[in-house]
Amino acid sequence: GDYGCTFTYSAQGGTNEQWQMDVGVSEDSGLFSCSVWRPQGKSYLFFTQFKAEVKGAKIEYAMAYSQAAVGAQSDIPLKQEEFEVTETAVSHREGKFRFELSKLMVVAKTPRDEL
Repeated sequence: GDYGCTFTYSAQGGTNEQWQMDVGVSEDSGLFSCSVWRPQGKSYLFFTQFKAEVKGAKIEYAMAYSQAAVGAQSDIPLKQEEFEVTETAVSHREGKFRFELSKLMVVAKTPRDEL
């Protein structure tokens, strides 16, 4: 529809890693979500940079994780200083990001037509 999500990155290493991307819109179309993650949990890629951008919505909440939940393991979030969130993008923070990423989650609010 009117919403989009783009994930761009630069990484080294890793062989045949399976990644998944889900995009969804709430029933009332008020929220738009975008997730990128490795279902096997931890990624062994060495990420030098990453960025998730949304189109047609403004980011309400975003979180990046060094390890995705698998089995009894929980998601392990990146430290707040490792990434930054703007109205339309979530990206690594140069010099602070520790090169680990296994999951990225964005929830954005869609513009509403006022009556």
